Amino acid sequence: MVVGDFALELDTVVIGAGPGGYVAAIRASQMGQKVAIIEREYIGGVCLNVGCIPSKALISAGHKYQEALDSEIFGVTTEGVKLDFAKTQEWKNNGVVSKLTGGVKGLLKKNKVEVIEGEAFFVDEHTLRVINGEHAQTYSFNNAIVATGSRPIEIKGFKFGGRVIDSTGGLNLTEVPKKLVIVGGGVIGSELGGAYANLGADVTILEGSPQILPTFEKDMVKLVEKDFDKKGIKIVTKAMAKEAVDNGDSVTVTYEVDGKSETIDADYVMVTVGRRPNTDELGLEVAGVEMTERGLVKVDNQGRTNVKSIFAIGDITPGAALAHKASYEAKIAAEAIAGKPVAIDYIGMPAVAFTDPELATVGYTEKEAKEAGLDVKAIKFPLAGNGRALSLNQTEGFVRLVTTKEDNVLVGAQVAGVSASDIIAELGLAIEAGMNAEDIALTIHSHPSLSEAAMDAAEIALGLPIHA
Repeated sequence: MVVGDFALELDTVVIGAGPGGYVAAIRASQMGQKVAIIEREYIGGVCLNVGCIPSKALISAGHKYQEALDSEIFGVTTEGVKLDFAKTQEWKNNGVVSKLTGGVKGLLKKNKVEVIEGEAFFVDEHTLRVINGEHAQTYSFNNAIVATGSRPIEIKGFKFGGRVIDSTGGLNLTEVPKKLVIVGGGVIGSELGGAYANLGADVTILEGSPQILPTFEKDMVKLVEKDFDKKGIKIVTKAMAKEAVDNGDSVTVTYEVDGKSETIDADYVMVTVGRRPNTDELGLEVAGVEMTERGLVKVDNQGRTNVKSIFAIGDITPGAALAHKASYEAKIAAEAIAGKPVAIDYIGMPAVAFTDPELATVGYTEKEAKEAGLDVKAIKFPLAGNGRALSLNQTEGFVRLVTTKEDNVLVGAQVAGVSASDIIAELGLAIEAGMNAEDIALTIHSHPSLSEAAMDAAEIALGLPIHA
């Protein structure tokens, strides 16, 4: 490529190659656009490299380790079980992450998307400049999709470095810490806390809210709290983290509960209190793009900003910071650019916590539905009544359906238990398609399967339960 001040022309340019960006680029190319994607760090973004995927790999490794230690109920006796964490990390990085990121690179090439390395800065609403070291190149575009993601929030008194780490540092430790303190008991903190406890760490979670996982309903969270208690994880709620002092070979964390100061020593403290949008060094304001005080980009129901030629998706827009949200918005934005009559609709979008047990929710909760003016009922089917859950020896949890009283239309669902992340997909589809409980109940589910719990829950909603 010629490097210089002559602008190279593109139909659509995508900034950021995470689960929002690479999907947007591929879909735009499928729509007949000449597309380039700009990435300053790594293809696949946070999710594939230092987020969703590697965290699930560590969670899986922790499960395998615990299964090896405790399989006597199945008649399996094991001796001398050891954890080689270096091998665990090697598998996570090379057996999982590298394969997926390599796959994304192949998909971009297959779809004729040009990959540009460097940092992008807007010059105006149709021009941007990409800088890579000492080299720079200007590009003109008809449309841009900004998908630059987010980064961990650093809080006062907890400057990242040494033994004060963010979630990325937590995923890349070279050894399992004997003691780990986690500041923030949301999804990331709870997932990694559970993973490291399964791998042998003594974990303490400090959460400012009255409960961990505050975005999930209390009866769901209680199941995770029960598991944490079994694992020996200490949960301190209504705790305000004040300071971390790196002692070289340890770290001392100070926090307050009810005005009383407490300290705890650990090998590491991991801060997982939220994420900040990566919008501060793009020159969006130069292009005239409007943002909120938090740096989130304001968009319409197609992902378009107030500047007609610039779209924004994923963590830099209002709403939950979820990879699947970014990918969904990516397709909408790319198709909107192509003139398709599309619009964003989040009603069928799930949220999941990969804890033990897994938690998943989609659509309305019962409380949310009633607040929205809907006349609904909520019913539960316990996994203890599901044959597959029994055969897996994982019976904690339930499937809950929220349906309208008049015609049993499904408006929400929550699943707590093994494979909740998979079960929720069927219920999301049902909500998206406007199905009622009878549609789910009359769908023949394979036996024995965890998915039968959705069918059994639907039969309860109809007043015709077989297994309850």
